[in-house]
Amino acid sequence: MSTIAKTIIQVPVTKSLRDQAAEAVEELGFSSIQESIRLFLTQLADRSLSFSFKQKPVKLSPKAIKRYNKMLDDIDSGKEKLFTANSVDELMEHLNKV
Repeated sequence: MSTIAKTIIQVPVTKSLRDQAAEAVEELGFSSIQESIRLFLTQLADRSLSFSFKQKPVKLSPKAIKRYNKMLDDIDSGKEKLFTANSVDELMEHLNKV
């Protein structure tokens, strides 16, 4: 049975980043930050690593939700008139008047 030599990689990070990462990896089902980093390094070494950047959804306050719902109700009821442009030129002309 062969023994695999191991090494330690140290990466300085802020405590805040470490704590946020620990919370995130736990939510993703990892047992530790180290486990997630080992997976990252394994995929990087295999050149099978892929990235996905997703924007967090915007969470509106109850006040903003009420405001936007009123706007939608006003549009649906016809109280708020909408402008429809039939061409880019028509839209630009309208925007320049506003």
